[in-house]
This record gives sequence, C-alpha cells and structure tokens, in this order.
Amino acid sequence: MNNLSVKEIKDREDAHTPGEYYQKLPAVIESLMKSWKSGRHGDQEELVSMPSHESVVRIIHRARNILFPGYFVQIGLDPVSMGYYLGQETTALFEDLSGQIIMSIRHGREESAQTEAGLGKRGYEIALKFVRGLPGVKALLAADIQATLDGDPAAKSDDEIIFSYPGLFAITVYRLAHILWIQDVPLLPRIMTEYAHGQTGIDIHPGARIGESLCIDHGTGVVVGETTEIGDRVRIYQGVTLGALSLPRDAGPLFKNKKRHPTIEDDVTIYSNTTILGGDTVIGARSVIGGNIWVTESVPPDTKVLLKRPELVYKENGGKTTPA
Repeated sequence: MNNLSVKEIKDREDAHTPGEYYQKLPAVIESLMKSWKSGRHGDQEELVSMPSHESVVRIIHRARNILFPGYFVQIGLDPVSMGYYLGQETTALFEDLSGQIIMSIRHGREESAQTEAGLGKRGYEIALKFVRGLPGVKALLAADIQATLDGDPAAKSDDEIIFSYPGLFAITVYRLAHILWIQDVPLLPRIMTEYAHGQTGIDIHPGARIGESLCIDHGTGVVVGETTEIGDRVRIYQGVTLGALSLPRDAGPLFKNKKRHPTIEDDVTIYSNTTILGGDTVIGARSVIGGNIWVTESVPPDTKVLLKRPELVYKENGGKTTPA
C-alpha cells in the first residue's frame, strides 16, 4: 500500500463495483412496468404471440426461391430433383406462413370471437390461397422482367434483372404481399413491403393495384400509395411519388378506405422526381409525364406533360456571362 501514489489510492477509493449499478436496475424495471400497464401505443394489454419479423423475411426469401428456383440457393437442380425441391420449399413456406397469419389475426383482435380452431382454419386457408397464387405471381414477374429488358438497354439478361435489379425485388415483394392484403391479413403485408422498402428505397404499399409489365427503372425514392391504381406496361423512374394530397391532422379515420392516390392508365411513362397526387387524378393511357413535375389534375390520354426548359446561364472564370 505504501508503494501506491496518492492518485492511485484516491482512484481506488472512488472506484465502484459493478454490483452497485445492478442494484439500480429494479427501479428502472418498475418504471417500465408502469409504462406498460398504461396501455399506450406499443403496449399489449393482453400478452399474445406477435408475428415474427425474422419469420416474415424468411417467408419472402423462401417464396422467391420457389418463384426463381436455383437462383438464390447453392444447390444443383435438374428435372429429377426439381419436383422434390419445390415440394420441400412449398411445404415449408405453407407451414411458416400459416403460423404467422394465425398470430397476426389473433394479435389484431379481428377474430376475437373465433375459437382457436377457427383461427387455425382461416390461417391455413389463406396460406393455401397464397401458395396457389404463386404460379400467377411468377407469370406476372415474367412480364415485369420482359418489360425491363424491353425498356432498359443496360439490362443484359433475365439473370441480371433477377439477381440485381431493386425494382424487380420491390415488385416481387409487393405482388406477394398483395395476396395477403386482399385476404385482409393484418400486419404481415406491411411488414413485407416495408422490408423491401428498407432494402431498395422503393416504397410500394401492398394495397395498391398494379397491372402487368411494370418496370421501375433505378427505383430509389419511388413511392406508391395505398389506393394507387397502375395499369399495364407502365414505366416509372427514380424519385416518382404517386401520393395523396395534403390531409387534415385527423384525416386517418375520416379517409380510410377512400381513394386518395392517383390512377395511372396503360402504357404511361413517368420520368424521375415527378410527383402525382390525389385520388381524382387520372393519367390517361399512353401519356408521358416529364421529370421534376408536380401534377394534381388529370391528364388526357396521349398527352406529353413537360416542364418548360429553364434558361441556363454560363459564367467564365473571369466572371463574364455567356448566353446559354
């Protein structure tokens, strides 16, 4: 002890043991319990199993493995093994999805009057409709891929689009989530599309109605609202918003299930950073909407909407202005 400096002795006197900190945790836990009992947002009054975000992500990737067999798994597939592979993956998808659907419905309290057997029956029925819908989704995605090949000179092959195009991934997840949305499954469709949003920067609400051969080129910043309707062979560039007009603060309950987002008819092209708003706004078939435009009124079919070219001013290093 005599060999210690004055500073070292004081440091030892000021030192605290970990146990002192652990003793302070019960007060924190008690405060958290009071907050939970208050019943505010995010607190469950009844402890029921909630859907698993991890399981929902697994469902997305398993469904994609079925839609594009051999692309995202490191196994060799041939005509002999394909049937076994698809059978195994589809069965696992059905089991996982049905469980998540049951938990979503139970947590949503929409079927509180039903028995557990009734909830199970509904969960299995919806999951079966989902897997039965996969061939139709595959056909739609084939058209989406072809639309990208037809419209994007940078796209070299189906493989490149399937592996690497964020637009196709966002559309794939949307088309899967939409099956659950139209079956009134709570929570899961939004978890699915928000996962795709986080991965790609493309925000497509699962309630939107989208036709065949959609191409989202580049895609970052694209927003498609809940009541949007998009026809066939539509092409959308990055930064496009298909949104709602400004609503009052208490608009949530008042405008539920009302058309708030635009309708885009067949063969329309919308260039980058354009915003189209309003449930009464219709962009007529075969129209072209230029970039950086704000649209809140309907556009007739076969119309080009362009922003007047701005006047550019060039200045030499010496400060002399040169006309554009």
